[in-house]
Amino acid sequence: MTEFAAVTSVLEIYFDGLYHADVKMLRSVFHPKAIYATADETPLLHRTMEEYFPVVAKRVSPSSRDEPRRDVIEGIQFAGDNTALARLRCSIGTKDFIDFLTIVRTNGEWKIMSKVFHMKEREI
Repeated sequence: MTEFAAVTSVLEIYFDGLYHADVKMLRSVFHPKAIYATADETPLLHRTMEEYFPVVAKRVSPSSRDEPRRDVIEGIQFAGDNTALARLRCSIGTKDFIDFLTIVRTNGEWKIMSKVFHMKEREI
């Protein structure tokens, strides 16, 4: 498997985890020390994974509401053998998200190290 394919696989699991509100799936792709942040809230919203996962666990999943999937990988850039940046788009409920994920390879596995995102209400 190429490194591009390996990172893409991580991103597909990430999308599936969000769509199904599946914390186990998300834990498998996030580094335990990863951060979650957005400047779209005041003050800046910043969470650790241990703060983020319970939020996901309480969420009504998009899959349970039969929401259409709007998952798109807009791009993946590699900064070296062990660092990548991905720009993604997805939707949950009435919100559209643009996610910037930094992905690092540690112990031979690619893991999301940070999720910084922009969100807005979907235009109808």
